[in-house]
Amino acid sequence: MIDELADLAPFRDEVRAWCADHVPADWRREQAGAPHEQYADFHRWWGAQLRAGGYFAPHWPEQWGGGGFSLLQQVVLAEELARADAPRNALYQVALYNAGPSILHSGTDEQKARFLPGIMGGAVWCQGFSEPDAGSDLAALDTRAVRDGDEYVVTGQKVWTSAALEADYCILLVRTDPAAPKRKGISFLLMDMHSPGIEIRPIKQATGQSEFCETFLDEVRVPVANRLGAENEGWAVTNSTLASERGVVMIELAERLMRNGVGALLADLQAWSTEAGTPTRQDGAARELIAERYAEAMVLRRLLNTMVTNIVRRGGVGNEASIVKLFYSELLQRLMRDAVGLGGLDVQVDRPALMSAGWETGHWLYDYINSYSWTIGGGTSEIMRNIIGERTLGLPREPEPGS
Repeated sequence: MIDELADLAPFRDEVRAWCADHVPADWRREQAGAPHEQYADFHRWWGAQLRAGGYFAPHWPEQWGGGGFSLLQQVVLAEELARADAPRNALYQVALYNAGPSILHSGTDEQKARFLPGIMGGAVWCQGFSEPDAGSDLAALDTRAVRDGDEYVVTGQKVWTSAALEADYCILLVRTDPAAPKRKGISFLLMDMHSPGIEIRPIKQATGQSEFCETFLDEVRVPVANRLGAENEGWAVTNSTLASERGVVMIELAERLMRNGVGALLADLQAWSTEAGTPTRQDGAARELIAERYAEAMVLRRLLNTMVTNIVRRGGVGNEASIVKLFYSELLQRLMRDAVGLGGLDVQVDRPALMSAGWETGHWLYDYINSYSWTIGGGTSEIMRNIIGERTLGLPREPEPGS
Protein backbone atom coordinates (compact mmCIF):
# COMPACT_ATOMS: atom_id res chain seq x y z
CA MET A 1 0.00 0.00 0.00
CA ILE A 2 2.98 2.30 0.42
CA ASP A 3 6.33 2.36 -1.34
CA GLU A 4 8.19 0.63 1.49
CA LEU A 5 6.19 -2.55 0.82
CA ALA A 6 8.38 -3.19 -2.22
CA ASP A 7 11.11 -4.33 0.22
CA LEU A 8 8.81 -7.03 1.56
CA ALA A 9 8.34 -9.06 -1.62
CA PRO A 10 9.88 -12.25 -0.09
CA PHE A 11 7.54 -12.00 2.90
CA ARG A 12 4.57 -11.45 0.60
CA ASP A 13 5.54 -14.56 -1.39
CA GLU A 14 5.80 -16.54 1.84
CA VAL A 15 2.32 -15.51 3.00
CA ARG A 16 0.84 -16.08 -0.44
CA ALA A 17 2.28 -19.61 -0.57
CA TRP A 18 0.97 -20.36 2.93
CA CYS A 19 -2.52 -19.17 1.94
CA ALA A 20 -2.44 -21.36 -1.18
CA ASP A 21 -1.70 -24.39 1.00
CA HIS A 22 -4.01 -23.67 3.94
CA VAL A 23 -7.07 -21.62 2.92
CA PRO A 24 -9.89 -24.10 2.18
CA ALA A 25 -11.06 -23.41 -1.37
CA ASP A 26 -14.69 -24.30 -0.62
CA TRP A 27 -15.04 -23.05 2.94
CA ARG A 28 -17.86 -20.64 2.11
CA ARG A 29 -19.97 -23.31 0.45
CA GLU A 30 -19.37 -25.78 3.28
CA GLN A 31 -20.20 -23.27 6.00
CA ALA A 32 -23.27 -21.77 4.29
CA GLY A 33 -26.28 -23.12 6.17
CA ALA A 34 -24.20 -24.24 9.12
CA PRO A 35 -25.67 -23.57 12.57
CA HIS A 36 -23.89 -21.05 14.75
CA GLU A 37 -22.13 -23.70 16.82
CA GLN A 38 -20.65 -25.39 13.76
CA TYR A 39 -19.47 -22.10 12.32
CA ALA A 40 -17.85 -21.20 15.68
CA ASP A 41 -16.05 -24.56 15.65
CA PHE A 42 -14.84 -23.82 12.13
CA HIS A 43 -13.37 -20.52 13.32
CA ARG A 44 -11.63 -22.28 16.19
CA TRP A 45 -10.08 -24.61 13.63
CA TRP A 46 -9.04 -21.67 11.46
CA GLY A 47 -7.50 -19.93 14.47
CA ALA A 48 -5.45 -23.05 15.12
CA GLN A 49 -4.22 -22.99 11.51
CA LEU A 50 -3.11 -19.38 11.90
CA ARG A 51 -1.35 -20.19 15.18
CA ALA A 52 0.54 -23.07 13.57
CA GLY A 53 1.57 -20.81 10.70
CA GLY A 54 2.70 -17.98 12.99
CA TYR A 55 0.02 -15.57 11.72
CA PHE A 56 -2.45 -15.65 14.62
CA ALA A 57 -1.16 -12.56 16.45
CA PRO A 58 1.23 -10.83 14.04
CA HIS A 59 1.09 -7.53 15.96
CA TRP A 60 2.00 -9.03 19.34
CA PRO A 61 5.61 -9.16 20.56
CA GLU A 62 7.39 -12.48 20.22
CA GLN A 63 7.86 -12.57 23.99
CA TRP A 64 4.16 -13.37 24.34
CA GLY A 65 3.86 -15.75 21.41
CA GLY A 66 3.11 -13.18 18.73
CA GLY A 67 4.73 -12.76 15.37
CA GLY A 68 6.58 -9.59 16.29
CA PHE A 69 5.89 -8.39 12.74
CA SER A 70 6.65 -4.87 11.70
CA LEU A 71 3.71 -2.68 10.79
CA LEU A 72 4.46 -3.10 7.10
CA GLN A 73 4.59 -6.87 7.46
CA GLN A 74 1.17 -6.69 9.10
CA VAL A 75 -0.10 -4.72 6.11
CA VAL A 76 1.20 -7.39 3.72
CA LEU A 77 -0.35 -10.18 5.78
CA ALA A 78 -3.73 -8.42 5.89
CA GLU A 79 -3.68 -7.83 2.15
CA GLU A 80 -2.74 -11.40 1.27
CA LEU A 81 -5.29 -12.99 3.61
CA ALA A 82 -7.98 -10.84 2.02
CA ARG A 83 -6.81 -11.59 -1.53
CA ALA A 84 -6.81 -15.32 -0.78
CA ASP A 85 -10.39 -15.00 0.55
CA ALA A 86 -9.25 -16.54 3.82
CA PRO A 87 -11.83 -16.67 6.61
CA ARG A 88 -11.68 -13.63 8.84
CA ASN A 89 -10.32 -14.42 12.29
CA ALA A 90 -13.53 -13.01 13.70
CA LEU A 91 -13.99 -15.27 16.74
CA TYR A 92 -10.72 -13.96 18.18
CA GLN A 93 -11.15 -10.32 17.16
CA VAL A 94 -11.73 -9.02 20.70
CA ALA A 95 -9.03 -11.27 22.19
CA LEU A 96 -6.35 -10.24 19.71
CA TYR A 97 -7.16 -6.60 18.97
CA ASN A 98 -8.89 -5.38 22.14
CA ALA A 99 -8.13 -7.49 25.21
CA GLY A 100 -4.57 -8.44 24.27
CA PRO A 101 -3.32 -4.95 23.37
CA SER A 102 -5.02 -3.48 26.45
CA ILE A 103 -3.28 -6.01 28.71
CA LEU A 104 0.03 -5.46 26.92
CA HIS A 105 -0.20 -1.68 27.31
CA SER A 106 -1.86 -1.34 30.72
CA GLY A 107 -1.50 -4.70 32.48
CA THR A 108 0.88 -5.67 35.24
CA ASP A 109 3.52 -8.34 34.67
CA GLU A 110 1.34 -10.78 36.61
CA GLN A 111 -1.70 -10.00 34.44
CA LYS A 112 0.29 -10.44 31.26
CA ALA A 113 1.62 -13.81 32.42
CA ARG A 114 -1.86 -14.92 33.47
CA PHE A 115 -3.96 -13.86 30.48
CA LEU A 116 -1.82 -13.52 27.35
CA PRO A 117 -0.78 -17.20 27.04
CA GLY A 118 -4.46 -18.16 27.28
CA ILE A 119 -5.33 -15.90 24.36
CA MET A 120 -2.54 -17.45 22.32
CA GLY A 121 -3.89 -20.86 23.29
CA GLY A 122 -7.34 -20.09 21.85
CA ALA A 123 -9.29 -18.43 24.67
CA VAL A 124 -12.22 -16.43 23.31
CA TRP A 125 -12.95 -12.97 24.70
CA CYS A 126 -15.97 -10.70 24.37
CA GLN A 127 -16.41 -6.99 25.04
CA GLY A 128 -18.81 -5.71 27.71
CA PHE A 129 -18.99 -2.04 26.84
CA SER A 130 -22.38 -1.05 25.39
CA GLU A 131 -25.50 -0.89 27.56
CA PRO A 132 -29.22 -0.47 26.73
CA ASP A 133 -29.18 3.20 27.80
CA ALA A 134 -25.56 3.94 26.94
CA GLY A 135 -24.87 2.53 23.51
CA SER A 136 -23.50 5.51 21.62
CA ASP A 137 -22.53 7.45 24.74
CA LEU A 138 -20.24 4.83 26.22
CA ALA A 139 -19.22 7.05 29.13
CA ALA A 140 -22.84 7.07 30.35
CA LEU A 141 -22.68 3.39 31.32
CA ASP A 142 -24.46 2.42 34.53
CA THR A 143 -23.20 -1.09 35.39
CA ARG A 144 -21.98 -0.80 38.98
CA ALA A 145 -18.98 -2.41 40.67
CA VAL A 146 -18.82 -2.12 44.46
CA ARG A 147 -15.54 -2.93 46.20
CA ASP A 148 -15.80 -5.75 48.75
CA GLY A 149 -12.35 -6.53 50.08
CA ASP A 150 -10.29 -8.11 47.31
CA GLU A 151 -13.27 -8.34 44.94
CA TYR A 152 -15.68 -6.15 43.05
CA VAL A 153 -19.35 -7.07 43.14
CA VAL A 154 -20.73 -6.23 39.69
CA THR A 155 -24.40 -5.71 38.84
CA GLY A 156 -25.82 -4.43 35.58
CA GLN A 157 -26.56 -5.24 31.97
CA LYS A 158 -24.55 -5.18 28.75
CA VAL A 159 -25.89 -5.47 25.22
CA TRP A 160 -24.57 -6.30 21.73
CA THR A 161 -21.98 -8.58 23.32
CA SER A 162 -20.52 -10.33 20.28
CA ALA A 163 -19.45 -13.96 20.83
CA ALA A 164 -20.65 -13.95 24.43
CA LEU A 165 -21.89 -17.54 24.04
CA GLU A 166 -18.38 -18.74 23.16
CA ALA A 167 -16.39 -16.35 25.34
CA ASP A 168 -14.14 -17.43 28.20
CA TYR A 169 -13.41 -13.88 29.36
CA CYS A 170 -14.84 -10.39 28.94
CA ILE A 171 -13.23 -6.95 28.97
CA LEU A 172 -15.77 -5.11 31.09
CA LEU A 173 -16.38 -1.44 31.77
CA VAL A 174 -18.02 -0.69 35.11
CA ARG A 175 -18.80 2.39 37.18
CA THR A 176 -16.84 2.39 40.42
CA ASP A 177 -17.47 6.01 41.45
CA PRO A 178 -21.04 7.12 40.64
CA ALA A 179 -20.40 10.60 42.08
CA ALA A 180 -17.52 11.39 39.69
CA PRO A 181 -17.95 13.01 36.24
CA LYS A 182 -18.96 10.22 33.90
CA ARG A 183 -15.53 9.73 32.29
CA LYS A 184 -13.76 9.82 35.67
CA GLY A 185 -15.55 7.07 37.57
CA ILE A 186 -15.09 4.10 35.23
CA SER A 187 -12.88 1.06 35.80
CA PHE A 188 -11.74 -1.62 33.36
CA LEU A 189 -12.12 -5.25 34.54
CA LEU A 190 -11.17 -8.63 33.09
CA MET A 191 -14.12 -10.89 33.93
CA ASP A 192 -14.28 -14.68 33.79
CA MET A 193 -17.42 -15.45 31.76
CA HIS A 194 -17.91 -18.69 33.70
CA SER A 195 -18.43 -16.80 36.97
CA PRO A 196 -21.69 -17.29 38.95
CA GLY A 197 -24.28 -14.58 38.36
CA ILE A 198 -23.80 -14.21 34.58
CA GLU A 199 -26.78 -14.83 32.29
CA ILE A 200 -26.40 -14.65 28.50
CA ARG A 201 -29.41 -14.19 26.23
CA PRO A 202 -28.86 -14.35 22.45
CA ILE A 203 -30.48 -11.57 20.42
CA LYS A 204 -32.19 -12.65 17.19
CA GLN A 205 -30.96 -10.24 14.52
CA ALA A 206 -32.61 -9.15 11.29
CA THR A 207 -30.25 -11.48 9.42
CA GLY A 208 -31.54 -14.47 11.38
CA GLN A 209 -28.29 -14.82 13.33
CA SER A 210 -27.89 -14.61 17.08
CA GLU A 211 -24.27 -13.49 17.08
CA PHE A 212 -24.96 -10.63 19.50
CA CYS A 213 -26.17 -11.18 23.03
CA GLU A 214 -27.49 -9.46 26.12
CA THR A 215 -25.38 -10.10 29.18
CA PHE A 216 -26.95 -9.77 32.63
CA LEU A 217 -24.69 -9.46 35.68
CA ASP A 218 -26.18 -10.21 39.08
CA GLU A 219 -23.64 -9.62 41.86
CA VAL A 220 -20.83 -11.16 39.84
CA ARG A 221 -17.59 -11.23 41.79
CA VAL A 222 -14.47 -10.12 39.95
CA PRO A 223 -11.09 -10.08 41.74
CA VAL A 224 -9.52 -6.66 42.19
CA ALA A 225 -6.40 -8.29 40.72
CA ASN A 226 -8.35 -8.42 37.43
CA ARG A 227 -8.64 -4.65 37.20
CA LEU A 228 -6.65 -3.19 34.32
CA GLY A 229 -5.12 0.14 35.24
CA ALA A 230 -6.03 2.22 38.28
CA GLU A 231 -9.49 2.34 39.80
CA ASN A 232 -11.68 4.99 38.14
CA GLU A 233 -9.14 5.39 35.31
CA GLY A 234 -10.63 2.87 32.90
CA TRP A 235 -11.57 5.50 30.34
CA ALA A 236 -7.95 5.94 29.27
CA VAL A 237 -7.57 2.17 28.86
CA THR A 238 -10.80 2.11 26.86
CA ASN A 239 -9.61 4.73 24.40
CA SER A 240 -6.44 2.77 23.64
CA THR A 241 -8.56 -0.38 23.19
CA LEU A 242 -10.86 1.22 20.62
CA ALA A 243 -7.94 2.84 18.80
CA SER A 244 -6.36 -0.59 18.40
CA GLU A 245 -9.62 -1.99 17.05
CA ARG A 246 -9.77 0.72 14.40
CA GLY A 247 -6.13 0.38 13.37
CA VAL A 248 -4.39 -1.98 10.99
CA VAL A 249 -7.30 -4.45 11.07
CA MET A 250 -9.10 -2.00 8.76
CA ILE A 251 -6.59 -2.74 6.00
CA GLU A 252 -7.86 -6.29 5.61
CA LEU A 253 -11.49 -5.15 5.73
CA ALA A 254 -10.86 -2.54 3.04
CA GLU A 255 -9.18 -5.08 0.78
CA ARG A 256 -12.11 -7.43 1.23
CA LEU A 257 -14.51 -4.63 0.39
CA MET A 258 -12.71 -4.05 -2.89
CA ARG A 259 -12.54 -7.73 -3.83
CA ASN A 260 -15.69 -9.25 -2.31
CA GLY A 261 -17.73 -6.08 -2.55
CA VAL A 262 -16.91 -4.00 -5.62
CA GLY A 263 -15.30 -6.90 -7.50
CA ALA A 264 -18.17 -9.31 -6.78
CA LEU A 265 -20.73 -6.70 -7.78
CA LEU A 266 -18.98 -6.14 -11.10
CA ALA A 267 -19.03 -9.89 -11.73
CA ASP A 268 -22.74 -10.25 -10.89
CA LEU A 269 -23.56 -7.24 -13.02
CA GLN A 270 -22.74 -9.28 -16.10
CA ALA A 271 -25.77 -11.51 -15.49
CA TRP A 272 -28.32 -8.94 -14.32
CA SER A 273 -30.91 -7.17 -16.43
CA THR A 274 -33.01 -4.06 -15.87
CA GLU A 275 -36.82 -4.21 -15.66
CA ALA A 276 -36.92 -3.30 -19.34
CA GLY A 277 -34.78 -6.33 -20.16
CA THR A 278 -31.61 -4.37 -20.97
CA PRO A 279 -28.39 -5.89 -19.59
CA THR A 280 -27.63 -3.93 -16.43
CA ARG A 281 -23.98 -3.64 -17.44
CA GLN A 282 -25.11 -1.52 -20.40
CA ASP A 283 -27.25 0.82 -18.31
CA GLY A 284 -25.60 4.22 -18.01
CA ALA A 285 -26.94 4.98 -14.55
CA ALA A 286 -25.77 1.62 -13.23
CA ARG A 287 -22.31 2.07 -14.70
CA GLU A 288 -22.05 5.52 -13.18
CA LEU A 289 -23.08 4.16 -9.78
CA ILE A 290 -20.50 1.37 -9.85
CA ALA A 291 -17.81 3.82 -10.95
CA GLU A 292 -18.66 6.02 -7.98
CA ARG A 293 -18.35 3.14 -5.52
CA TYR A 294 -15.09 2.00 -7.12
CA ALA A 295 -13.72 5.53 -6.77
CA GLU A 296 -14.77 5.62 -3.12
CA ALA A 297 -13.06 2.28 -2.49
CA MET A 298 -9.87 3.76 -3.96
CA VAL A 299 -10.26 6.78 -1.67
CA LEU A 300 -10.50 4.36 1.25
CA ARG A 301 -7.22 2.78 0.16
CA ARG A 302 -5.66 6.24 0.05
CA LEU A 303 -6.92 7.01 3.56
CA LEU A 304 -5.41 3.75 4.78
CA ASN A 305 -2.14 4.58 3.05
CA THR A 306 -2.05 7.87 4.94
CA MET A 307 -2.90 6.16 8.22
CA VAL A 308 -0.17 3.53 7.83
CA THR A 309 2.40 6.15 6.83
CA ASN A 310 1.56 8.25 9.89
CA ILE A 311 1.70 5.22 12.20
CA VAL A 312 5.20 4.45 10.90
CA ARG A 313 6.26 8.04 11.51
CA ARG A 314 4.84 8.48 15.01
CA GLY A 315 4.68 4.87 16.25
CA GLY A 316 0.97 4.70 17.11
CA VAL A 317 -2.60 4.86 15.81
CA GLY A 318 -3.90 8.41 15.50
CA ASN A 319 -7.19 10.16 14.88
CA GLU A 320 -7.30 9.11 11.24
CA ALA A 321 -8.36 5.62 12.40
CA SER A 322 -11.75 7.12 13.27
CA ILE A 323 -11.98 8.69 9.81
CA VAL A 324 -11.18 5.35 8.17
CA LYS A 325 -13.72 3.49 10.31
CA LEU A 326 -16.48 6.00 9.54
CA PHE A 327 -15.75 6.11 5.81
CA TYR A 328 -15.48 2.31 5.51
CA SER A 329 -18.70 1.46 7.34
CA GLU A 330 -20.83 3.99 5.48
CA LEU A 331 -19.30 3.07 2.11
CA LEU A 332 -20.09 -0.57 2.87
CA GLN A 333 -23.74 0.32 3.43
CA ARG A 334 -23.94 2.31 0.19
CA LEU A 335 -22.34 -0.49 -1.79
CA MET A 336 -24.68 -3.16 -0.40
CA ARG A 337 -27.72 -0.92 -0.94
CA ASP A 338 -26.73 -0.37 -4.57
CA ALA A 339 -26.18 -4.10 -5.12
CA VAL A 340 -29.66 -4.91 -3.82
CA GLY A 341 -31.15 -2.21 -6.05
CA LEU A 342 -29.28 -3.21 -9.17
CA GLY A 343 -29.90 -6.93 -8.63
CA GLY A 344 -33.65 -6.49 -8.64
CA LEU A 345 -36.33 -8.69 -7.16
CA ASP A 346 -34.38 -11.95 -7.48
CA VAL A 347 -31.64 -10.60 -5.23
CA GLN A 348 -34.12 -9.12 -2.77
CA VAL A 349 -36.01 -12.37 -2.15
CA ASP A 350 -32.94 -14.62 -2.15
CA ARG A 351 -32.49 -15.33 1.55
CA PRO A 352 -29.27 -17.25 2.16
CA ALA A 353 -28.67 -19.81 4.82
CA LEU A 354 -27.09 -18.53 8.01
CA MET A 355 -23.40 -17.72 7.97
CA SER A 356 -22.16 -15.49 10.75
CA ALA A 357 -19.06 -13.41 11.40
CA GLY A 358 -18.86 -11.33 8.27
CA TRP A 359 -20.90 -9.40 5.71
CA GLU A 360 -19.25 -10.93 2.65
CA THR A 361 -21.44 -13.99 2.14
CA GLY A 362 -22.12 -13.29 -1.54
CA HIS A 363 -25.85 -12.89 -0.86
CA TRP A 364 -26.55 -9.23 -1.37
CA LEU A 365 -29.75 -8.83 0.65
CA TYR A 366 -28.24 -10.59 3.64
CA ASP A 367 -25.05 -8.55 3.40
CA TYR A 368 -27.07 -5.33 3.03
CA ILE A 369 -29.00 -6.02 6.23
CA ASN A 370 -25.82 -7.02 8.05
CA SER A 371 -23.93 -3.94 6.87
CA TYR A 372 -25.84 -1.76 9.33
CA SER A 373 -24.04 -3.38 12.25
CA TRP A 374 -20.79 -1.87 10.98
CA THR A 375 -21.91 1.67 11.77
CA ILE A 376 -22.49 0.57 15.37
CA GLY A 377 -19.74 -1.90 16.32
CA GLY A 378 -16.37 -0.43 17.30
CA GLY A 379 -17.92 2.99 17.83
CA THR A 380 -21.04 4.40 16.21
CA SER A 381 -20.85 6.81 13.30
CA GLU A 382 -22.13 9.57 15.58
CA ILE A 383 -19.30 8.99 18.05
CA MET A 384 -16.77 8.81 15.20
CA ARG A 385 -17.93 12.23 14.01
CA ASN A 386 -17.56 13.61 17.54
CA ILE A 387 -14.00 12.25 17.75
CA ILE A 388 -13.11 13.67 14.35
CA GLY A 389 -14.65 17.03 15.25
CA GLU A 390 -12.93 17.33 18.61
CA ARG A 391 -9.53 15.72 18.00
CA THR A 392 -8.92 16.43 14.31
CA LEU A 393 -10.85 19.65 13.66
CA GLY A 394 -10.36 21.09 17.14
CA LEU A 395 -14.04 21.77 17.76
CA PRO A 396 -15.01 22.39 21.40
CA ARG A 397 -16.48 19.60 23.52
CA GLU A 398 -19.64 20.26 25.50
CA PRO A 399 -18.70 20.34 29.21
CA GLU A 400 -19.84 17.35 31.26
CA PRO A 401 -22.24 17.98 34.14
CA GLY A 402 -20.27 18.26 37.37
CA SER A 403 -16.92 18.68 35.63
